[in-house]
Amino acid sequence: MKVMTMPAKDVYHNQVRHALTKDGWTITHDPLRLSWGRKDVYIDLGAERILAAEKQHIQIAVEIKSFIGPSDMYDLEHALGQFVLYQSILKRREPNRTLYLAVPHVILQTIFDQPIGDIIVEDGLVYVFGFNPMTEEVVRWLPYSPTGKS
Repeated sequence: MKVMTMPAKDVYHNQVRHALTKDGWTITHDPLRLSWGRKDVYIDLGAERILAAEKQHIQIAVEIKSFIGPSDMYDLEHALGQFVLYQSILKRREPNRTLYLAVPHVILQTIFDQPIGDIIVEDGLVYVFGFNPMTEEVVRWLPYSPTGKS
């Protein structure tokens, strides 16, 4: 008999949750469970936001990565593999939801504002946002904010 266990929460889980709430998002899932066949995956958060002026309902899924592993490149490779898997399932289960990778703002600067990160974002392989773990605020969205706000 297989025992189902929930995945461990990332070190910055609560900070990202608070940052999204401060940024006007409503957390809808914690975690967001996706099933494919007999397998389940758990994306850290599901969130939504309604833009009243445009009458637009925006839904996102957020995978949080702390980048505290053996090296930034190792963490990036692992995060991208997870992102691709989750994105493939998400586009089939919840096609209106966009997947974002949440990283500490220092990682946004040291990886995603560098040539290695530029090609990943430019090629549309990943959407990412940086957050400040101390102030619990969203710092910047790449390549752009899903709400049109920077």
